[in-house]
Amino acid sequence: MALVGIALVLVTSSQMQGQAVRDGTGSAARIAEYAAGVVPSTAFVTGVLSSDERAAVTAATEGFDDDLVELRLWSLDGRLMYSSAAATTGLPHTDRLAQVMQEGQPDAVVQPDVRAGGDAAAERTVLDVYVPVLLADTATPDAQGDVAPGAVIGAAEVMLDHTTAHQTLRATTRTVTLVVVGSLVLLWLLLFQIVHATSRRLRATALDNARLALLDSLTGLPNRRLLADQMQRAIERVADDDTRVGLILLDIDRFKDINDTLGHDHGDELLQQVAERLRHALRDDDVVARLGGDEFAILLPDVRTVANAERLARRVRGLFARPFELSDIGLHVETSIGVACLPDHASDASALMRTADIAMYAAKHHRAGVSVYSPDADDSSPARLVLLGELHRALEARSDPDSVPQLEMHYQPKIDLSSQRVVGLEALIRWRHPTRGLLAPGTFVPLAEQSGLIHRVTAFALEESVRQLARWRAQGAAVPVAVNLSAHDVASPAVVDMIEQLLAEHGVEASLLEVEITETALVADRSRVVPVLERLGALGIRVAIDDFGTGTTSISQLRDLPVAELKIDRVFVADLGEGGRAGSELVVQAMVDLAHSFGLGVVAEGVEDEETALTLARLGVDRAQGFLWARPAPADALHPPGSQSLHPIG
Repeated sequence: MALVGIALVLVTSSQMQGQAVRDGTGSAARIAEYAAGVVPSTAFVTGVLSSDERAAVTAATEGFDDDLVELRLWSLDGRLMYSSAAATTGLPHTDRLAQVMQEGQPDAVVQPDVRAGGDAAAERTVLDVYVPVLLADTATPDAQGDVAPGAVIGAAEVMLDHTTAHQTLRATTRTVTLVVVGSLVLLWLLLFQIVHATSRRLRATALDNARLALLDSLTGLPNRRLLADQMQRAIERVADDDTRVGLILLDIDRFKDINDTLGHDHGDELLQQVAERLRHALRDDDVVARLGGDEFAILLPDVRTVANAERLARRVRGLFARPFELSDIGLHVETSIGVACLPDHASDASALMRTADIAMYAAKHHRAGVSVYSPDADDSSPARLVLLGELHRALEARSDPDSVPQLEMHYQPKIDLSSQRVVGLEALIRWRHPTRGLLAPGTFVPLAEQSGLIHRVTAFALEESVRQLARWRAQGAAVPVAVNLSAHDVASPAVVDMIEQLLAEHGVEASLLEVEITETALVADRSRVVPVLERLGALGIRVAIDDFGTGTTSISQLRDLPVAELKIDRVFVADLGEGGRAGSELVVQAMVDLAHSFGLGVVAEGVEDEETALTLARLGVDRAQGFLWARPAPADALHPPGSQSLHPIG
């Protein structure tokens, strides 16, 4: 900024000084014109003026006495012809005079008045101007016959008093300098204020951005980034202690339905109220964070045992018992919570987050409310990956005649409660593992569903069941067999094509094959499942809804579904026995009445004692199955279908 000011002053001063010199040069040219106009051209050639001619020059320039300090006339060969100051004996400025004679242009120089001497020279400044005299400017331009009128034949040196102009220029320069300096100071102060205010705003914005980068904008809770940082610090602190770092993950069940039904504004309000309850219900050291959507996390930086972490998670779930007030709506909300601890379930922060997430989805899948991480639910754990590879090999072994089959079908009878006769069988897959023994479907079917092997597992179950139906039919015994279909299978029409092909290949009537699908599979993708069920019904295959009561099927949906039977989940059946929950009979009775009103049969599963069987018969349940009559067993271990005794042979 200082350089700009200096440059501005210098340019302004230079322009003003140049203009003053140009004005003085113009005045000097007029004086020279008057003086040369009374001098004959021959005088500039000879270098001699007569006394009359001198007097004429003096008279011609009398009007310029106020500004004119001295006038000198120089001949063509550089001799002094005339000087208005009698005491002048000076010699010309040879270089300047020669340049003017040669170029024909005036030359002006500002300098002290060297003629005055002493202090007077320092006080007065003159503008010394050499002006070329042309032949046409003289009194007798025609006297030099062979010389062009524009030829230079001499020069006039005009000295003008430049003191006032010089002083004015200096004063103006000082004024301009003061104005520029003042303006620059004001500009600097203004810029300083602007920069300072902008810097303050930028700092405030940067702090806000840093805060927002670490906090959730809706709830004000720490976000995923801040949680990860706090988790890493907690892990570093407990590295040498006999303590644990716990992580609780929770999300709100059916939050999408809340958003879709009540609107996103109410959904946001619910999230804010959840955050408020969590924030005020935990210990000071615990960190509550929102990970996004309806998912929250609670970091327990110092927890003694996994059991303590689980107890705290159940206390958190208890916070949701009281309804949330959204405007005028009292909304009851359920949540699924997963718990994991370091070092029990993970070795670092990333693994801790992953295992807690797996536990949360296990809680959601099993409707357990709270679930602690278990490797059995982790499809990416080493043990699960090994089991998945072994399941691959077990399925591949089916096509190898030299290998020992590992997958097999077991059958459990369905009993008509009024006649106590066998009216059907449920086919249940088993895996005879070479080292782990006989594995129930709960051990490997979820793994098959997650990995995409479920289609091959279902194909095996259908093929073996239809083949066994053909064997029994050949023996003169025919009883329907029900095969379970996964949600992945029943959403694809390919399963209908496969069933139709198997029935035709083995010559089995469609009425002897039943399929069971879970209620959760039915509501997961109803638009794709219902057409598959309709095709199965058109073939004559009965469809049953398994685990009824655990899903969200509405009455209108149930009425319109192409199903023939409901299977009451074993949870409700177990509550009918001694020590069961009060009111369980009313729930089962309601299910039975609802099914019968739609013309559907009712089957109860998981019956293990006579008392429960009698209660089910009294409530109107049509059929039942369970350990009371027989455990699932291979086909060759059962009495021929159709007989009343179905205890294993031997």
